[in-house]
Amino acid sequence: MARTFTSSPVRDLLALTNRPEVISFAGGLPAPELFDVDGLRAAFDQALSRRTLQYAPTEGDVDLRALVAARMTRRGLPTTAADLLVTTGSQQALALVVTALLEPGSVVAVEEPTYLAALQCFQLAGARVVPVAGDEHGMDPAALAEVVERERPELLYLVPTFANPTGRTLDAGRRAAIAAVADRHGLWVVEDDPYGELRFRGGPVPPLASFSDRVLHLGSFSKIGAPGLRLGWLRAPEALLRTLVIVKQAADLHTSALDQAAAAVYLGATDLDEHVRGLCAAYRERRDAMVAALPSTTPEGTRWTDPDGGMFVWLTLPGDVDTGELVGKALERDVAFVPGAAFYATTPDRSMMRLSFTTNTPDEIAEGMRRLATVLR
Repeated sequence: MARTFTSSPVRDLLALTNRPEVISFAGGLPAPELFDVDGLRAAFDQALSRRTLQYAPTEGDVDLRALVAARMTRRGLPTTAADLLVTTGSQQALALVVTALLEPGSVVAVEEPTYLAALQCFQLAGARVVPVAGDEHGMDPAALAEVVERERPELLYLVPTFANPTGRTLDAGRRAAIAAVADRHGLWVVEDDPYGELRFRGGPVPPLASFSDRVLHLGSFSKIGAPGLRLGWLRAPEALLRTLVIVKQAADLHTSALDQAAAAVYLGATDLDEHVRGLCAAYRERRDAMVAALPSTTPEGTRWTDPDGGMFVWLTLPGDVDTGELVGKALERDVAFVPGAAFYATTPDRSMMRLSFTTNTPDEIAEGMRRLATVLR
């Protein structure tokens, strides 16, 4: 008999928001008008050859890995091509780690709330998920230490920079403390970092993986390039990386050789830093428009995050309210958001909700927030 699994509420919502009249704050999607279509088209034209239409090494295109490694090194995480495995999006990287390290009944510790597709991945593996308490600054290292002592997890998963769904960023001191807990207990940590380059305010924070060899770092082109490429990567110690390569061989042999080659050409010919600066400028303006509209959109007593980067604002409504009941009313008014309950591994706080600001212009955000105000106020 086939096992039963729960679909993603965000994916279900996206199917309902395809109507052009809907202003959607639901999906964590990059703005399509900001894709570098001409640059990517030229890269694919140059990359297309008999070689790139053939089978390729599981580890990934060596030129792409070298370029990614150099970029990661510049961002404060010394990396070589040999440290990396190219994956079909960073979601596959997480799935490979789960397959390699977990068995049914294994314990996974997560920040709460957390990325819902990660929760689905752990569910699929039959793992038991335990939450770690945090605050407006992210996961509490002391709470993590208590959970590790009590539950003995095999894995810790977190999005430490501009977290999905909260937008929060873990500071350097907490990163060092969490890495110390991992080293002390021999705990593997997954640092999921799809948003780290989308910083609008303040200075960069060192990657969590720079504090410990127990941290596996996941990256992606989806938010700084284009999600349709389905290109991600996984940085891991040599011994574990060998196992992950074997697991990937069983999954799909290798990620698209053509897409990898085109990405390598693109990175070699394009000032990606300049492209990312353009993304950050546009997204900063959109975040500012959303945050500025919140006081007139929400009831008195509502709390929200004001993220330094990324894609999300996280709201907590006052009183006894269930945002899962409000989303249907919002869709009737042609606006969408994601109820917060989906991001909880255990008992959810139903007064919470996630808004994404990246896919709408400031004018569209203003109109969408006016529509949302008729539901929330």
